[in-house]
Amino acid sequence: MHLANIQRILGLLLFLLSGMMLLPLGVAWLYRDGQMPVFWHSLLGLLALGGLLWLPVRHRHHELRLKDAFVVVVLFWCLLGLAGAIPLLLTGHPDLLPTDALFEAVSGVTTTGATVLSGIDRLPPSVQFYRQELQWVGGMGIIVLAVAVQPLLGIGGIQLYRAEAPGTVKETRLTPRIAETARALWLIYVGLTALCALAYRYAGMEPFDAIAHSLSTISLGGFSTHDLNMGYYQNTSVEVVCVLFMLLSGLNFALHFMALRQGSPAVYWRNAEARTFLLVILLAAAIAVAHLYLSGTFADFASALHYGIFQAVSIGTTAGFTTAGYAYWPGFLPVLLLFTSFIGGCAGSTGGGMKVIRFLLLLRQGVREIHRLIHTNARIPVKIGRRAVSDRVVDAVWGFFATYVGVFAVMLLALMATGLDQVTAFSAVAACINNLGPGLGEVGFTYADLSDPAKWVLILTMLMGRMELFSVLVLLSPGFWRR
Repeated sequence: MHLANIQRILGLLLFLLSGMMLLPLGVAWLYRDGQMPVFWHSLLGLLALGGLLWLPVRHRHHELRLKDAFVVVVLFWCLLGLAGAIPLLLTGHPDLLPTDALFEAVSGVTTTGATVLSGIDRLPPSVQFYRQELQWVGGMGIIVLAVAVQPLLGIGGIQLYRAEAPGTVKETRLTPRIAETARALWLIYVGLTALCALAYRYAGMEPFDAIAHSLSTISLGGFSTHDLNMGYYQNTSVEVVCVLFMLLSGLNFALHFMALRQGSPAVYWRNAEARTFLLVILLAAAIAVAHLYLSGTFADFASALHYGIFQAVSIGTTAGFTTAGYAYWPGFLPVLLLFTSFIGGCAGSTGGGMKVIRFLLLLRQGVREIHRLIHTNARIPVKIGRRAVSDRVVDAVWGFFATYVGVFAVMLLALMATGLDQVTAFSAVAACINNLGPGLGEVGFTYADLSDPAKWVLILTMLMGRMELFSVLVLLSPGFWRR
Protein backbone atom coordinates (compact mmCIF):
# COMPACT_ATOMS: atom_id res chain seq x y z
CA MET A 1 0.00 0.00 0.00
CA HIS A 2 1.39 3.39 -1.04
CA LEU A 3 0.36 5.86 1.69
CA ALA A 4 1.97 8.80 -0.09
CA ASN A 5 -0.09 8.07 -3.19
CA ILE A 6 -3.28 7.93 -1.11
CA GLN A 7 -2.38 11.24 0.53
CA ARG A 8 -1.73 12.87 -2.85
CA ILE A 9 -5.07 11.72 -4.24
CA LEU A 10 -7.00 12.89 -1.18
CA GLY A 11 -5.36 16.30 -1.49
CA LEU A 12 -6.40 16.55 -5.14
CA LEU A 13 -9.93 15.45 -4.33
CA LEU A 14 -10.18 18.12 -1.63
CA PHE A 15 -9.21 20.69 -4.27
CA LEU A 16 -12.20 19.46 -6.29
CA LEU A 17 -14.44 19.55 -3.24
CA SER A 18 -13.58 23.18 -2.56
CA GLY A 19 -15.25 24.01 -5.87
CA MET A 20 -18.54 22.87 -4.34
CA MET A 21 -18.59 26.15 -2.38
CA LEU A 22 -18.67 28.30 -5.52
CA LEU A 23 -22.36 27.85 -6.37
CA PRO A 24 -23.73 28.67 -2.88
CA LEU A 25 -21.23 31.54 -2.79
CA GLY A 26 -22.85 32.84 -5.98
CA VAL A 27 -26.33 32.37 -4.48
CA ALA A 28 -25.26 34.28 -1.35
CA TRP A 29 -24.00 37.13 -3.56
CA LEU A 30 -27.15 37.13 -5.70
CA TYR A 31 -29.57 37.20 -2.75
CA ARG A 32 -27.35 39.32 -0.47
CA ASP A 33 -28.19 36.98 2.43
CA GLY A 34 -25.01 37.65 4.42
CA GLN A 35 -23.53 34.18 3.97
CA MET A 36 -20.71 35.00 1.52
CA PRO A 37 -18.00 34.91 4.24
CA VAL A 38 -19.18 31.45 5.33
CA PHE A 39 -18.71 29.86 1.92
CA TRP A 40 -15.63 31.90 1.08
CA HIS A 41 -13.86 30.79 4.27
CA SER A 42 -14.98 27.19 3.69
CA LEU A 43 -13.55 27.28 0.16
CA LEU A 44 -10.21 28.67 1.34
CA GLY A 45 -10.05 26.20 4.22
CA LEU A 46 -10.56 23.20 1.92
CA LEU A 47 -8.00 24.52 -0.54
CA ALA A 48 -5.51 24.93 2.31
CA LEU A 49 -6.18 21.45 3.65
CA GLY A 50 -5.89 19.97 0.17
CA GLY A 51 -2.60 21.81 -0.28
CA LEU A 52 -1.22 20.51 3.02
CA LEU A 53 -1.96 16.96 1.91
CA TRP A 54 -0.82 17.32 -1.71
CA LEU A 55 2.29 19.49 -1.62
CA PRO A 56 4.60 17.18 0.41
CA VAL A 57 3.88 14.18 -1.86
CA ARG A 58 3.10 15.87 -5.18
CA HIS A 59 5.96 14.05 -6.94
CA ARG A 60 5.12 10.59 -5.58
CA HIS A 61 3.49 8.69 -8.45
CA HIS A 62 2.73 4.99 -8.04
CA GLU A 63 0.23 2.71 -9.68
CA LEU A 64 -3.00 2.81 -7.67
CA ARG A 65 -3.79 -0.67 -6.42
CA LEU A 66 -7.27 -1.88 -5.50
CA LYS A 67 -6.37 -1.81 -1.78
CA ASP A 68 -5.30 1.82 -2.10
CA ALA A 69 -8.56 2.63 -3.86
CA PHE A 70 -10.67 1.21 -1.02
CA VAL A 71 -8.77 3.35 1.49
CA VAL A 72 -9.23 6.44 -0.72
CA VAL A 73 -12.97 5.83 -1.08
CA VAL A 74 -13.63 5.32 2.63
CA LEU A 75 -11.41 8.20 3.77
CA PHE A 76 -12.79 10.53 1.17
CA TRP A 77 -16.45 9.89 2.06
CA CYS A 78 -15.55 10.58 5.67
CA LEU A 79 -13.75 13.77 4.63
CA LEU A 80 -16.67 14.73 2.40
CA GLY A 81 -19.03 14.53 5.35
CA LEU A 82 -16.67 16.50 7.60
CA ALA A 83 -16.01 19.14 4.93
CA GLY A 84 -19.71 19.38 4.15
CA ALA A 85 -20.41 20.19 7.79
CA ILE A 86 -18.06 23.22 7.84
CA PRO A 87 -20.47 25.79 6.30
CA LEU A 88 -23.31 24.45 8.48
CA LEU A 89 -21.15 25.08 11.54
CA LEU A 90 -19.93 28.51 10.46
CA THR A 91 -23.33 29.93 9.61
CA GLY A 92 -25.61 30.99 12.44
CA HIS A 93 -28.59 30.01 10.29
CA PRO A 94 -29.20 27.37 11.49
CA ASP A 95 -27.23 27.44 14.72
CA LEU A 96 -26.10 23.80 14.89
CA LEU A 97 -23.93 21.89 17.32
CA PRO A 98 -21.09 19.85 15.76
CA THR A 99 -22.92 16.51 15.91
CA ASP A 100 -26.04 17.96 14.28
CA ALA A 101 -24.00 19.71 11.58
CA LEU A 102 -22.15 16.49 10.78
CA PHE A 103 -25.39 14.49 10.77
CA GLU A 104 -27.00 16.92 8.33
CA ALA A 105 -23.94 16.99 6.06
CA VAL A 106 -23.51 13.20 6.00
CA SER A 107 -27.24 12.81 5.38
CA GLY A 108 -26.83 15.16 2.43
CA VAL A 109 -23.77 13.64 0.77
CA THR A 110 -25.08 10.09 1.23
CA THR A 111 -28.42 11.22 -0.29
CA THR A 112 -30.25 9.93 2.78
CA GLY A 113 -32.39 13.01 3.39
CA ALA A 114 -32.75 12.54 7.16
CA THR A 115 -32.74 15.97 8.73
CA VAL A 116 -32.33 17.51 12.18
CA LEU A 117 -33.54 20.92 10.98
CA SER A 118 -36.80 22.76 11.38
CA GLY A 119 -37.62 26.21 10.06
CA ILE A 120 -36.04 25.36 6.70
CA ASP A 121 -38.26 27.95 4.98
CA ARG A 122 -36.54 30.69 6.99
CA LEU A 123 -32.97 29.66 6.18
CA PRO A 124 -30.87 31.97 3.97
CA PRO A 125 -31.23 30.99 0.27
CA SER A 126 -27.55 30.08 0.00
CA VAL A 127 -27.82 27.62 2.91
CA GLN A 128 -31.00 26.14 1.42
CA PHE A 129 -29.21 25.70 -1.89
CA TYR A 130 -26.11 24.26 -0.24
CA ARG A 131 -28.13 21.46 1.39
CA GLN A 132 -29.55 20.54 -2.01
CA GLU A 133 -26.11 20.67 -3.63
CA LEU A 134 -24.67 18.28 -1.03
CA GLN A 135 -27.13 15.65 -2.20
CA TRP A 136 -26.47 16.28 -5.89
CA VAL A 137 -22.72 15.89 -5.45
CA GLY A 138 -23.15 12.74 -3.40
CA GLY A 139 -25.68 11.27 -5.82
CA MET A 140 -23.34 10.09 -8.50
CA GLY A 141 -20.28 10.21 -6.29
CA ILE A 142 -17.64 12.89 -6.47
CA ILE A 143 -15.03 10.16 -6.86
CA VAL A 144 -16.61 9.17 -10.17
CA LEU A 145 -16.25 12.83 -11.13
CA ALA A 146 -12.59 12.59 -10.21
CA VAL A 147 -12.26 9.52 -12.42
CA ALA A 148 -13.84 11.50 -15.26
CA VAL A 149 -11.02 14.01 -15.09
CA GLN A 150 -8.35 11.48 -14.06
CA PRO A 151 -5.93 12.35 -16.88
CA LEU A 152 -5.58 15.75 -15.18
CA LEU A 153 -5.32 14.32 -11.66
CA GLY A 154 -3.16 11.33 -12.45
CA ILE A 155 -5.51 8.97 -10.58
CA GLY A 156 -5.82 5.29 -11.45
CA GLY A 157 -9.34 5.34 -12.84
CA ILE A 158 -10.37 1.70 -12.96
CA GLN A 159 -9.32 1.04 -9.37
CA LEU A 160 -11.29 3.98 -7.97
CA TYR A 161 -14.30 3.13 -10.12
CA ARG A 162 -14.36 -0.48 -8.88
CA ALA A 163 -14.09 0.66 -5.26
CA GLU A 164 -16.81 3.30 -5.61
CA ALA A 165 -19.31 1.78 -8.05
CA PRO A 166 -22.22 -0.09 -6.43
CA GLY A 167 -22.40 -3.87 -6.44
CA THR A 168 -22.86 -5.62 -9.75
CA VAL A 169 -22.12 -2.52 -11.85
CA LYS A 170 -18.40 -2.60 -10.99
CA GLU A 171 -17.32 -4.14 -14.30
CA THR A 172 -19.81 -2.24 -16.48
CA ARG A 173 -18.33 0.16 -18.99
CA LEU A 174 -20.35 2.23 -21.41
CA THR A 175 -17.22 3.17 -23.36
CA PRO A 176 -13.80 1.51 -23.82
CA ARG A 177 -12.05 3.87 -21.40
CA ILE A 178 -13.09 4.15 -17.76
CA ALA A 179 -12.70 7.96 -17.76
CA GLU A 180 -15.00 8.20 -20.77
CA THR A 181 -17.51 5.99 -18.92
CA ALA A 182 -17.49 8.34 -15.93
CA ARG A 183 -17.90 11.36 -18.20
CA ALA A 184 -20.84 9.69 -19.95
CA LEU A 185 -22.49 9.04 -16.58
CA TRP A 186 -22.01 12.64 -15.50
CA LEU A 187 -23.33 14.04 -18.79
CA ILE A 188 -26.49 11.98 -18.36
CA TYR A 189 -26.70 13.06 -14.71
CA VAL A 190 -26.32 16.75 -15.55
CA GLY A 191 -28.71 16.45 -18.50
CA LEU A 192 -31.44 14.85 -16.38
CA THR A 193 -30.95 17.53 -13.72
CA ALA A 194 -31.41 20.30 -16.28
CA LEU A 195 -34.52 18.64 -17.74
CA CYS A 196 -35.94 18.14 -14.24
CA ALA A 197 -35.39 21.82 -13.35
CA LEU A 198 -37.14 22.93 -16.55
CA ALA A 199 -40.04 20.56 -15.89
CA TYR A 200 -40.45 21.83 -12.32
CA ARG A 201 -40.43 25.41 -13.56
CA TYR A 202 -43.05 24.61 -16.20
CA ALA A 203 -45.16 22.86 -13.53
CA GLY A 204 -45.28 26.03 -11.45
CA MET A 205 -42.24 26.16 -9.17
CA GLU A 206 -40.29 29.40 -8.78
CA PRO A 207 -36.88 29.29 -10.55
CA PHE A 208 -34.88 28.94 -7.33
CA ASP A 209 -37.02 26.08 -6.02
CA ALA A 210 -37.07 24.38 -9.43
CA ILE A 211 -33.26 24.27 -9.58
CA ALA A 212 -32.88 23.35 -5.91
CA HIS A 213 -35.38 20.49 -6.07
CA SER A 214 -33.97 19.15 -9.33
CA LEU A 215 -30.68 18.61 -7.47
CA SER A 216 -32.30 16.49 -4.77
CA THR A 217 -34.69 14.71 -7.16
CA ILE A 218 -32.07 13.36 -9.58
CA SER A 219 -29.85 12.36 -6.65
CA LEU A 220 -32.88 10.71 -4.96
CA GLY A 221 -31.97 12.64 -1.85
CA GLY A 222 -35.25 14.04 -0.53
CA PHE A 223 -34.08 17.37 0.90
CA SER A 224 -36.36 20.34 0.24
CA THR A 225 -36.26 24.09 0.72
CA HIS A 226 -39.46 23.85 2.76
CA ASP A 227 -40.41 22.18 6.03
CA LEU A 228 -43.47 20.64 4.37
CA ASN A 229 -41.26 19.13 1.67
CA MET A 230 -43.18 18.50 -1.58
CA GLY A 231 -46.45 18.90 0.32
CA TYR A 232 -45.71 22.65 0.44
CA TYR A 233 -46.77 23.14 -3.16
CA GLN A 234 -50.13 21.36 -3.17
CA ASN A 235 -49.58 21.07 -6.91
CA THR A 236 -50.37 17.84 -8.76
CA SER A 237 -48.22 18.84 -11.75
CA VAL A 238 -45.17 19.28 -9.52
CA GLU A 239 -45.76 15.85 -8.00
CA VAL A 240 -46.14 14.23 -11.44
CA VAL A 241 -42.79 15.71 -12.49
CA CYS A 242 -41.22 14.48 -9.26
CA VAL A 243 -42.57 10.94 -9.73
CA LEU A 244 -41.33 10.78 -13.33
CA PHE A 245 -37.79 11.88 -12.51
CA MET A 246 -37.60 9.73 -9.38
CA LEU A 247 -38.38 6.71 -11.56
CA LEU A 248 -35.78 7.76 -14.14
CA SER A 249 -33.17 8.25 -11.42
CA GLY A 250 -33.97 4.88 -9.88
CA LEU A 251 -33.07 3.12 -13.15
CA ASN A 252 -29.53 2.13 -14.13
CA PHE A 253 -27.91 5.15 -15.78
CA ALA A 254 -26.27 2.80 -18.27
CA LEU A 255 -29.77 2.08 -19.61
CA HIS A 256 -30.31 5.80 -20.23
CA PHE A 257 -27.06 5.84 -22.20
CA MET A 258 -28.09 2.80 -24.25
CA ALA A 259 -31.62 4.13 -24.85
CA LEU A 260 -30.19 7.41 -26.15
CA ARG A 261 -27.63 5.66 -28.32
CA GLN A 262 -30.16 3.22 -29.79
CA GLY A 263 -32.99 5.76 -29.92
CA SER A 264 -35.45 3.29 -28.41
CA PRO A 265 -37.17 3.16 -24.98
CA ALA A 266 -37.56 -0.61 -25.46
CA VAL A 267 -34.10 -0.91 -23.88
CA TYR A 268 -35.68 -0.44 -20.46
CA TRP A 269 -38.27 -3.19 -20.78
CA ARG A 270 -35.76 -5.67 -22.21
CA ASN A 271 -33.70 -5.30 -19.02
CA ALA A 272 -34.78 -7.77 -16.30
CA GLU A 273 -33.69 -5.51 -13.44
CA ALA A 274 -35.56 -2.49 -14.83
CA ARG A 275 -38.72 -4.58 -15.32
CA THR A 276 -38.52 -5.88 -11.76
CA PHE A 277 -37.93 -2.37 -10.40
CA LEU A 278 -40.99 -0.96 -12.19
CA LEU A 279 -43.18 -3.92 -11.24
CA VAL A 280 -42.23 -3.65 -7.54
CA ILE A 281 -43.04 0.08 -7.55
CA LEU A 282 -46.31 -0.55 -9.41
CA LEU A 283 -47.38 -3.26 -6.96
CA ALA A 284 -46.53 -1.12 -3.93
CA ALA A 285 -48.43 1.83 -5.42
CA ALA A 286 -51.50 -0.30 -6.18
CA ILE A 287 -51.59 -1.68 -2.62
CA ALA A 288 -51.08 1.80 -1.14
CA VAL A 289 -53.88 3.35 -3.20
CA ALA A 290 -56.31 0.52 -2.44
CA HIS A 291 -55.56 0.55 1.29
CA LEU A 292 -55.82 4.34 1.62
CA TYR A 293 -59.19 4.34 -0.13
CA LEU A 294 -60.72 1.26 1.50
CA SER A 295 -59.57 2.29 4.99
CA GLY A 296 -61.20 5.69 4.58
CA THR A 297 -57.91 7.57 5.09
CA PHE A 298 -58.94 9.71 2.13
CA ALA A 299 -62.60 10.28 1.36
CA ASP A 300 -62.27 10.16 -2.43
CA PHE A 301 -60.40 7.80 -4.72
CA ALA A 302 -58.58 10.66 -6.49
CA SER A 303 -56.83 11.71 -3.27
CA ALA A 304 -55.92 8.13 -2.41
CA LEU A 305 -54.51 7.68 -5.92
CA HIS A 306 -52.52 10.88 -5.79
CA TYR A 307 -50.98 10.38 -2.33
CA GLY A 308 -50.55 6.62 -2.63
CA ILE A 309 -48.63 6.72 -5.92
CA PHE A 310 -46.37 9.57 -4.84
CA GLN A 311 -45.34 8.00 -1.53
CA ALA A 312 -44.91 4.52 -3.01
CA VAL A 313 -42.55 5.86 -5.68
CA SER A 314 -40.72 8.19 -3.29
CA ILE A 315 -40.04 5.52 -0.68
CA GLY A 316 -39.50 2.67 -3.15
CA THR A 317 -36.81 4.63 -4.98
CA THR A 318 -35.35 5.75 -1.60
CA ALA A 319 -35.84 9.42 -2.51
CA GLY A 320 -37.74 10.14 0.70
CA PHE A 321 -39.82 13.10 -0.50
CA THR A 322 -43.12 13.48 1.34
CA THR A 323 -46.48 15.04 0.57
CA ALA A 324 -48.19 13.58 3.65
CA GLY A 325 -47.28 12.03 6.99
CA TYR A 326 -47.11 8.48 5.65
CA ALA A 327 -45.72 7.29 9.01
CA TYR A 328 -49.17 7.87 10.50
CA TRP A 329 -51.18 6.09 7.82
CA PRO A 330 -53.25 3.21 9.25
CA GLY A 331 -52.51 -0.50 9.34
CA PHE A 332 -49.58 -2.22 7.71
CA LEU A 333 -49.03 0.37 4.96
CA PRO A 334 -46.18 2.43 6.51
CA VAL A 335 -44.19 -0.75 7.22
CA LEU A 336 -44.90 -2.14 3.75
CA LEU A 337 -43.64 1.07 2.13
CA LEU A 338 -40.56 1.05 4.37
CA PHE A 339 -39.85 -2.53 3.27
CA THR A 340 -39.82 -1.47 -0.39
CA SER A 341 -36.81 0.72 0.42
CA PHE A 342 -34.84 -2.42 1.29
CA ILE A 343 -35.04 -3.36 -2.40
CA GLY A 344 -34.28 0.21 -3.47
CA GLY A 345 -33.16 1.36 -6.91
CA CYS A 346 -31.33 -0.41 -9.70
CA ALA A 347 -27.57 -0.94 -9.68
CA GLY A 348 -25.93 2.03 -11.37
CA SER A 349 -28.66 4.40 -10.18
CA THR A 350 -28.58 7.07 -7.49
CA GLY A 351 -30.98 5.01 -5.36
CA GLY A 352 -30.13 3.27 -2.11
CA GLY A 353 -31.23 -0.04 -0.64
CA MET A 354 -29.81 -3.47 -1.45
CA LYS A 355 -30.43 -2.83 -5.18
CA VAL A 356 -33.02 -4.58 -7.34
CA ILE A 357 -30.50 -6.85 -9.06
CA ARG A 358 -29.49 -8.39 -5.72
CA PHE A 359 -33.15 -8.84 -4.74
CA LEU A 360 -33.80 -10.53 -8.09
CA LEU A 361 -30.80 -12.84 -7.72
CA LEU A 362 -31.81 -13.81 -4.17
CA LEU A 363 -35.32 -14.58 -5.43
CA ARG A 364 -34.03 -16.68 -8.35
CA GLN A 365 -31.59 -18.52 -6.07
CA GLY A 366 -34.42 -19.33 -3.65
CA VAL A 367 -36.51 -20.75 -6.50
CA ARG A 368 -33.50 -22.79 -7.68
CA GLU A 369 -33.06 -24.33 -4.23
CA ILE A 370 -36.72 -25.38 -4.19
CA HIS A 371 -36.31 -27.03 -7.60
CA ARG A 372 -33.14 -28.77 -6.39
CA LEU A 373 -35.11 -30.35 -3.55
CA ILE A 374 -37.45 -31.85 -6.14
CA HIS A 375 -34.84 -32.68 -8.80
CA THR A 376 -31.76 -33.52 -6.74
CA ASN A 377 -29.43 -34.30 -9.68
CA ALA A 378 -30.49 -31.44 -11.96
CA ARG A 379 -28.10 -28.67 -12.94
CA ILE A 380 -30.24 -25.56 -12.72
CA PRO A 381 -28.55 -22.22 -13.52
CA VAL A 382 -29.64 -18.90 -12.05
CA LYS A 383 -30.57 -16.65 -14.95
CA ILE A 384 -31.13 -12.94 -15.33
CA GLY A 385 -32.98 -12.50 -18.60
CA ARG A 386 -31.50 -15.15 -20.89
CA ARG A 387 -28.03 -15.09 -19.36
CA ALA A 388 -26.85 -17.52 -16.72
CA VAL A 389 -25.21 -15.91 -13.69
CA SER A 390 -22.03 -17.49 -12.36
CA ASP A 391 -22.12 -19.14 -8.95
CA ARG A 392 -19.42 -16.69 -7.82
CA VAL A 393 -21.81 -13.76 -8.36
CA VAL A 394 -24.66 -15.58 -6.59
CA ASP A 395 -22.36 -16.37 -3.66
CA ALA A 396 -21.28 -12.72 -3.51
CA VAL A 397 -24.91 -11.60 -3.37
CA TRP A 398 -25.65 -14.04 -0.54
CA GLY A 399 -22.55 -12.78 1.24
CA PHE A 400 -23.75 -9.21 0.87
CA PHE A 401 -27.21 -10.12 2.15
CA ALA A 402 -25.81 -11.92 5.19
CA THR A 403 -23.54 -8.96 5.93
CA TYR A 404 -26.42 -6.53 5.47
CA VAL A 405 -28.58 -8.44 7.97
CA GLY A 406 -25.69 -8.64 10.45
CA VAL A 407 -24.87 -4.92 10.24
CA PHE A 408 -28.56 -4.04 10.47
CA ALA A 409 -28.94 -6.11 13.65
CA VAL A 410 -25.87 -4.55 15.29
CA MET A 411 -27.01 -0.99 14.47
CA LEU A 412 -30.55 -1.76 15.64
CA LEU A 413 -29.32 -3.02 19.00
CA ALA A 414 -26.95 -0.04 19.33
CA LEU A 415 -29.83 2.38 18.76
CA MET A 416 -32.10 0.59 21.20
CA ALA A 417 -29.28 0.78 23.75
CA THR A 418 -29.53 4.59 23.55
CA GLY A 419 -33.14 4.35 24.78
CA LEU A 420 -35.16 4.34 21.55
CA ASP A 421 -38.25 2.17 21.20
CA GLN A 422 -38.24 -0.73 18.72
CA VAL A 423 -40.31 0.94 16.00
CA THR A 424 -38.23 4.11 15.99
CA ALA A 425 -34.92 2.22 16.16
CA PHE A 426 -35.87 -0.28 13.42
CA SER A 427 -37.18 2.37 11.04
CA ALA A 428 -34.26 4.76 11.71
CA VAL A 429 -31.70 2.07 10.86
CA ALA A 430 -33.72 1.02 7.80
CA ALA A 431 -34.08 4.63 6.62
CA CYS A 432 -30.37 5.35 7.07
CA ILE A 433 -28.79 2.13 5.79
CA ASN A 434 -31.06 2.31 2.73
CA ASN A 435 -30.38 6.07 2.34
CA LEU A 436 -34.11 6.77 2.50
CA GLY A 437 -34.51 9.49 5.15
CA PRO A 438 -37.94 9.62 6.81
CA GLY A 439 -38.70 6.74 9.16
CA LEU A 440 -41.49 5.86 11.58
CA GLY A 441 -42.20 6.73 15.19
CA GLU A 442 -40.02 9.53 16.55
CA VAL A 443 -38.15 9.90 13.23
CA GLY A 444 -41.21 10.27 11.00
CA PHE A 445 -40.35 13.92 10.29
CA THR A 446 -37.09 14.85 11.99
CA TYR A 447 -34.14 13.24 13.77
CA ALA A 448 -33.56 16.32 15.96
CA ASP A 449 -34.86 14.70 19.16
CA LEU A 450 -32.41 11.78 19.07
CA SER A 451 -29.48 11.76 21.48
CA ASP A 452 -25.96 12.43 20.23
CA PRO A 453 -24.90 8.75 20.58
CA ALA A 454 -27.91 7.71 18.48
CA LYS A 455 -26.99 10.26 15.81
CA TRP A 456 -23.40 8.97 15.69
CA VAL A 457 -24.68 5.42 15.18
CA LEU A 458 -26.84 6.66 12.30
CA ILE A 459 -23.99 8.70 10.79
CA LEU A 460 -21.96 5.49 10.55
CA THR A 461 -25.03 3.64 9.21
CA MET A 462 -25.56 6.22 6.45
CA LEU A 463 -21.93 6.07 5.38
CA MET A 464 -21.91 2.27 5.33
CA GLY A 465 -25.13 2.22 3.34
CA ARG A 466 -23.75 4.69 0.81
CA MET A 467 -20.56 2.66 0.36
CA GLU A 468 -22.52 -0.61 0.27
CA LEU A 469 -21.00 -2.07 3.45
CA PHE A 470 -18.06 -4.01 1.99
CA SER A 471 -16.02 -0.91 1.16
CA VAL A 472 -15.99 -0.15 4.89
CA LEU A 473 -15.88 -3.67 6.30
CA VAL A 474 -12.99 -4.73 4.07
CA LEU A 475 -10.79 -2.23 5.94
CA LEU A 476 -11.61 -4.03 9.20
CA SER A 477 -10.36 -7.33 7.85
CA PRO A 478 -6.87 -8.29 9.14
CA GLY A 479 -6.09 -9.81 5.73
CA PHE A 480 -6.53 -6.41 4.07
CA TRP A 481 -3.54 -5.00 5.95
CA ARG A 482 -1.20 -7.93 5.38
CA ARG A 483 1.47 -7.47 2.76
